[in-house]
Amino acid sequence: MDELTPIPDHGLSWLEASGDHADIVLSTRVRVARNIQGYAFGPRARVNDREAVLKRFRDSAARTDGLRDGSLLELSELDSRFRHVLLERRLLTRELLGEGDGGPARGAAVLLSGRDPLSVLVNEEDHLRIQSLVSGLRLSEAWSFVDRLDEELGQELPFAYHHEFGYLTSCPTNVGTGLRASVFMHLPGLVLTKEIGRVLQGLGQVGLTFRGLYGEGSEVVGNFFQVSNQTTLGQTEEDLVDHLDKVVRQVIEYESKARQVLLRDARAVTEDKIWRAYGLLRYARSLSFEELMNLLSGVRLGASLKLLPGLRVYTLNKIMIFTQPAHLEQAAGRDLPPAENDVHRASYVRSVLASEGDVPPKGVGGDEFPERA
Repeated sequence: MDELTPIPDHGLSWLEASGDHADIVLSTRVRVARNIQGYAFGPRARVNDREAVLKRFRDSAARTDGLRDGSLLELSELDSRFRHVLLERRLLTRELLGEGDGGPARGAAVLLSGRDPLSVLVNEEDHLRIQSLVSGLRLSEAWSFVDRLDEELGQELPFAYHHEFGYLTSCPTNVGTGLRASVFMHLPGLVLTKEIGRVLQGLGQVGLTFRGLYGEGSEVVGNFFQVSNQTTLGQTEEDLVDHLDKVVRQVIEYESKARQVLLRDARAVTEDKIWRAYGLLRYARSLSFEELMNLLSGVRLGASLKLLPGLRVYTLNKIMIFTQPAHLEQAAGRDLPPAENDVHRASYVRSVLASEGDVPPKGVGGDEFPERA
């Protein structure tokens, strides 16, 4: 394993918009929770437990094909800004960062694979959380990455397992497979047609749940939802992944139909919403992140409906990540107070959209709005 400074573009492959239904599904994540026998886990884990777990994992990962070329990063050795860059790329969790608890605990680390879209969180809620994050709807592929690495590590480490209950985890809701799979979706059609409540209620009835951008405890903004399984006990990993895949495909069908309803029954209103959103993103001088996400939702809808020709989904995904506070501060090379952060965010968005070329309104000629200095 190479403990180098982190790879600048690590964790960004899911932005590619290369998977199935990439205009609706931004990314797929699959992770499993594992604990090592002989060490306390969860809230009962002491410093010596966490440090011993990290050492055993480090030694085992060096002998594992999927991880030996990766970078193991101990969070206490990273500056706060870079830790938050990894959080914004969805490679870390707030729990691992120790937000509100004085920072990362001793032994907290993340290993970033140098070969596959894989990472391992060490000493979060459980000793290990093995995860894969890929573009579009690719649940089976993400699960195959995780399953292969889980098997390799299981040959090196004695995972805590009960013959009746399955894998033992800190939280009882994860006992069994320890698997959580989630699909990050953009559902403006269902929101605008006021069908989203019925769909979300239906998810709960089939054992699924939804969260915001950063997972559990985060708010939904910009019509972006993470849909994931709630139960892990009593089913195989393949059954859980297959069930989520089937339900998500049904939600995609509902969303696609809702978008067609908007075009058929409210085309003028929909086009106005989309173009207003694009105009504000293209020329605004200050944008909060919440405002950006709401505007980005309208522009993504326009790109998907071919009402904003020339805009790539990849570009919109990139804007979502690189306009978050830590990424803006990393680009500026210094801390940014909130008001200045909003100015840098708007400047970045203008620059990216300008590089894509101005999008000409369909059926509208003549005046253009020149970019002001």
